[in-house]
Amino acid sequence: MDKAKIQEFSDALRKSLLEETKKRAAYYGITDKTIATVEQEFEDSVIIGGEVYPRSIKDQRAFLVREIEKKGYDRVIEEVTYTWFNRFIAIRFMEVNEYLPVRVFSSTVAGKTDPDILTKALDLTFLDIDREQVLDLKSEGRYEELFRYLFLLLCHYLHTKMPFLFEPIQDYSELLFPDRLLHTDSMIRYLNTIIPEEDWRETEIIGWIYQDYIAEKKDALIKAKKQYTVDQIPAVTQLFTPKWIVQYMVENSLGRLWMLNRPHSRLYERMEFYIRPDEQETDYLKITSPEELKVCDPACGSGHILVYAFDLLYEIYKEEGYLEQEIPEFILNHNLYGIEIDKRAGSLAAFALVMKARKKDKKFFDRPVQPHICVLENIELHEEDIDAYVSAVGSNLFTTGLKETLMQFTEAENFGSLIRPSVGDVTDIRNILAEKNMSSNLLLFDTHQKVLRALEQTEYLQPRYHVVIANPPYMGNGGHTTHLKEFAKKEYPDSKSDLFAMFIERNLHLAIENGMVAMITMQSWMFLSSYQKLRDKILDNKTILSMAHLGPKAFDSISGEVVSTTAFVIQNRVKSNYQGAYLRLVDGRSEAEKITLFQEIITQLKDIPAFKSGA
Repeated sequence: MDKAKIQEFSDALRKSLLEETKKRAAYYGITDKTIATVEQEFEDSVIIGGEVYPRSIKDQRAFLVREIEKKGYDRVIEEVTYTWFNRFIAIRFMEVNEYLPVRVFSSTVAGKTDPDILTKALDLTFLDIDREQVLDLKSEGRYEELFRYLFLLLCHYLHTKMPFLFEPIQDYSELLFPDRLLHTDSMIRYLNTIIPEEDWRETEIIGWIYQDYIAEKKDALIKAKKQYTVDQIPAVTQLFTPKWIVQYMVENSLGRLWMLNRPHSRLYERMEFYIRPDEQETDYLKITSPEELKVCDPACGSGHILVYAFDLLYEIYKEEGYLEQEIPEFILNHNLYGIEIDKRAGSLAAFALVMKARKKDKKFFDRPVQPHICVLENIELHEEDIDAYVSAVGSNLFTTGLKETLMQFTEAENFGSLIRPSVGDVTDIRNILAEKNMSSNLLLFDTHQKVLRALEQTEYLQPRYHVVIANPPYMGNGGHTTHLKEFAKKEYPDSKSDLFAMFIERNLHLAIENGMVAMITMQSWMFLSSYQKLRDKILDNKTILSMAHLGPKAFDSISGEVVSTTAFVIQNRVKSNYQGAYLRLVDGRSEAEKITLFQEIITQLKDIPAFKSGA
């Protein structure tokens, strides 16, 4: 995969979309400096800033103006730009992989410039087209308008399959739909030419494109060296994990757990970076079927870790004799869970998993399963609101701990997965409350919806996972918001110096007893005195199964010697006599050189029947 081409593509498409979105807004009298007023209204038109427009745009434009007044011009333009960027990427990926009934940006006929969605417009019965409208637009040569009409219909169709990504389009987003898409110098050229089609067939490309999309904003924020606001945290802390590191973490946590339960399994043949455990090991988590396995990435980003876990789970199910066409549904229903604070990244994680499922099952879209990706959101619930709600639904359902939990999500977008609910399993009460019809009680209906959402987020954050795998956010306390600093000091006193260290503690809480935690983090927690108590906790109460001390240059996407890392797998059990493998690759070689060296070491270890340590 050519990452330079991906960077070129992301930059070109983002800048082009941003420019076009601003142009469309300006066309309707809206800029970053002024918003023209509606001067006159007629039966079929309106005059805005001295220009005449169809009356049909009046309400859409008014909605756009309200959003800008509420959020600010830059934020609304950025949101609209990303909405179309996301959808262009998703549709391009699906058309190349032949997951759509028609090509949208290109043609199956070599050398043809008009996309198939235009030339085959009258055959697109799955879109429920208005044939008369299509014929009129074609006969009048209004192809840009026809493309817009068909593209928006396709987005509405895909909403039924993937509502997490193709949400109902806001009126103002339609108003700002890019113009001139069919011109030879338009952004469709970027979609069709910069990245080779073979690269579009790799699900991994989705994460790389997203990282490149936010790269410019991330670099600017980091250079500013300031305390970040809540909405800036995702861009600053996200870092796409290289596949080889993902393989190491998934294979030596999920793969290891399965091999312990199925010692005669041939799964190890498919695991390139698997480190064989002590053959005499008996103290491990017992699993009777693949459906029991719960794997969580509590900072899932665009889903790269979950995607590889999907592949490994697929092989596990196959080995157990499950029907191949049923396996994707089982995996999405039972096994994979992601938690994220960035809605855009969370949507892409869900999309990546659905694409994996569709690749394995051609009929997946006929019975789509929604992935378990929870994008945490702030929920304002005050004690008086909860008390009124409790009185209405029955006080016997609510404990003191449950009430406290419902109020823990006020800053969910700030604290993320670090929130530890004050209550145990809430599945039963959530099901009971979900069946209650509160729509007739206008005063309590809003509280009811908030309570259900808070309980859903609580379920994701409870310690119920067999395997927890993460590349957590990295951010020292100098960048933390004031509330995050206070929260860290209270909840994570032994790891408060950096988000990644707090996530080490948190992930060990998310995993059930004897479960596995695999992470890639900065190496500083291994040495600095500020992490002494964290180290003592781990060494005294947990078992480190393996550690790959990667040092600098493990991530080619980070230049220089800025970030030195270590990847490790910990079993959530009291320290045993087991001594794990410590693989040291800290000499600053390039990522490619580290991969080669890592593979050589793993190969040597595989030749040892029951090793105790590695070099």
